[in-house]
Amino acid sequence: MQVVDIREYEEEFVLHFGGERKKINAYTLASSLVALADAIKEANSIINPGYEVEVLVEAFGEGSFRAKVKTAYKGLQNLFNSNRLEAIAIGIITSFIYQHTLAPDTDVKVIVDDTQVIIQQGDKQIIVPKTVYEAQKEVEKSEKFRKSVSKTFEAVEKDKNITSFGFTKNIDDETPDILIPRKYFPLLSQPTELDEPQREIQEVAELQIKRAILERTKRKWEFIWRGIKISAPVLCENFYNDFFSHKITVAPGDSLEAVLKIYQSRDEDTGIYTNSKYEVIFVNKHIPRNMQPDLDV
Repeated sequence: MQVVDIREYEEEFVLHFGGERKKINAYTLASSLVALADAIKEANSIINPGYEVEVLVEAFGEGSFRAKVKTAYKGLQNLFNSNRLEAIAIGIITSFIYQHTLAPDTDVKVIVDDTQVIIQQGDKQIIVPKTVYEAQKEVEKSEKFRKSVSKTFEAVEKDKNITSFGFTKNIDDETPDILIPRKYFPLLSQPTELDEPQREIQEVAELQIKRAILERTKRKWEFIWRGIKISAPVLCENFYNDFFSHKITVAPGDSLEAVLKIYQSRDEDTGIYTNSKYEVIFVNKHIPRNMQPDLDV
């Protein structure tokens, strides 16, 4: 299992822009860096009153394209800067972006104890120190912070050559610690409304049938989707019309290429959205197995 410790992201990190090209559009780079710098500055103004942060780009690297970003703090010489400086703005950014782009097709486990929050999804585990976790809950209330993060993703989403975006510690790392595929950019390219307890997203998915309900009903079918079992009703009338007119036959092991609606609920303590239910709202295509066994309905 890959373990990423946010404590290692203090005063610098490396941005990874994935793609086949080993170069990047200047506007994409400038827009994303400026927006990210604004988010870091806003986070710092909330957690470190009396200190300002300068965001510096120190180096560029390939594979596909990388930029090393460093922060430098200094006091403003006022009555507030007696507070202890906490160099956690980059950790907050990294944790916030990761949590809000968690893949909706994989179960998420969250463990909270006195010193840290552990977020586990698939074969990746993210360790968030309690100081970062508590500060993040305050920072993400800022509309300016959320909009700045969204502008970062808006910039990379507009560039069709960018296939992924992520973070890592060293510019020469073979693979990034955190890698966000392009299909999840829309989760943050619009300003996040954190007060919304639930949200809905849609995704084209290939669903392998485990148990079918071959009647017009909202009873739930069972599917295997990217290695996890889910239950969802099939709400597509055209699909049932084709089935009852004998244009298609359905058996366990067949697949449906379909539009899957995913309902997600937000955990108040962690701020993480997890899947609560699914619906198949449209079936594009029925994909039979090579050999179809008898259907036990």
